[in-house]
Amino acid sequence: MAGPVSAATESEADVVALAHDGRGIARIDGKVVFIAGALPAERVRLRILRRRRKMDEAQLLEILTPSPDRVTPKCAHFGICGACSLQHLSAAAQLATKQQQLLEDLWRIGQVRPQRVLDPLQGPQWAYRRRARLGVKWVHKKGRVLAGFRERDKPYLADIRHCEVLVGALRSLPSDLAALVETLTLREQIPQVEVAVGDSGTALVFRVLQPPPDPDLAALDEFGQRLGAQIFLQSGGPDTVRPLRTDYPPLSYRIDSAGVAIGFSPLDFMQVNRAINEAMVGAAIDALQAGPADTVLDLFCGLGNFTLPLARRVREVVGIEGDQGLVAGARANALANGIGNARFATENLFEPAAWGPWAEARYGCVLLDPPRAGAAAVMMRMSQWAPRRIVYISCHSGSLARDAGILVASQGYRLLAAGVMDMFPQTTHVESIAVFEQAP
Repeated sequence: MAGPVSAATESEADVVALAHDGRGIARIDGKVVFIAGALPAERVRLRILRRRRKMDEAQLLEILTPSPDRVTPKCAHFGICGACSLQHLSAAAQLATKQQQLLEDLWRIGQVRPQRVLDPLQGPQWAYRRRARLGVKWVHKKGRVLAGFRERDKPYLADIRHCEVLVGALRSLPSDLAALVETLTLREQIPQVEVAVGDSGTALVFRVLQPPPDPDLAALDEFGQRLGAQIFLQSGGPDTVRPLRTDYPPLSYRIDSAGVAIGFSPLDFMQVNRAINEAMVGAAIDALQAGPADTVLDLFCGLGNFTLPLARRVREVVGIEGDQGLVAGARANALANGIGNARFATENLFEPAAWGPWAEARYGCVLLDPPRAGAAAVMMRMSQWAPRRIVYISCHSGSLARDAGILVASQGYRLLAAGVMDMFPQTTHVESIAVFEQAP
């Protein structure tokens, strides 16, 4: 617990590093202090807010010597909204920080170092986010609705009007949603709205705790037509999502380099950054070096984001995914794109004892894109499949490092290359790619 704030808790310190959550790290009398808003190479004045046994947390009072990498945040809500915590750090320094975190995790956790560090994959710094979950809340004390992301380190919704990282057409969506929900009878029964933007349209999924009355339905429909968005209602789990109208066209996005269109439903997983996804798919396929004679295994394949572009280049791709709905979508996408050499199976990739016949085969190459938990169970079977190359797409550098350690220590592989991809600019999220090959 924090003690009372007093003048004695104020001091000066030099910031020596950046924590994984974007806070500056300093040391005062040998004890680590985390300072929100501070950057490495800065001297700052701070006030201790919370004292803990191994570390303290502090408020930034003044920047005495600014970092050369400090920039002016673009968003007026920076420091309040918790969605973006690195807007005060230059784009180049953000990437360098993430690359350093990746390399440190690979060594500290996995005891591995890549033979080569890949150049970062970069895209737009702003207006890139095509997938988001926005909270919605009627706040009695304010007498109005808030819509957007949560405050930094707090459970409350931030009072924001716009979002600089949402795709351009949706920049004002927080204030637009708030204004809409304030007019609804059901304004206290809508806790969140999911946003999904494809090349062919935008979907907004309103979570509703009660069935909306007809006037609310009419207002939602008018809102959708005004924004050019498809409106969906979700009364329970994902299987309860229903469109407000029956004439919405299918949602999809393209991977132009492969000539592939990926259809999706409003709650389906897809990469949030279109430009980086396009670059990532190309980079992964190039790194895999699979040819026309190869059968490739694509694990955690989702809707076929990698599977279908790969199928254009190889003899066959086997896509494995734990979500039955995504597998059905992947099959439909293969059919829609005229791809007949991709087959799919639904399998829990965290329970190898139950895997089907696909797991007994051998593969020329393996690509995987697991969730944050990584794929330790998959790693332990890699020597059986005996791919000459493995490309691992990661959304969590710690689990990638652990899995890389397994591949190198027990499965007969070496880490050829690794690097970061700027999937989430302005945030601390680290998306990365690692390339492995059989050790000689």
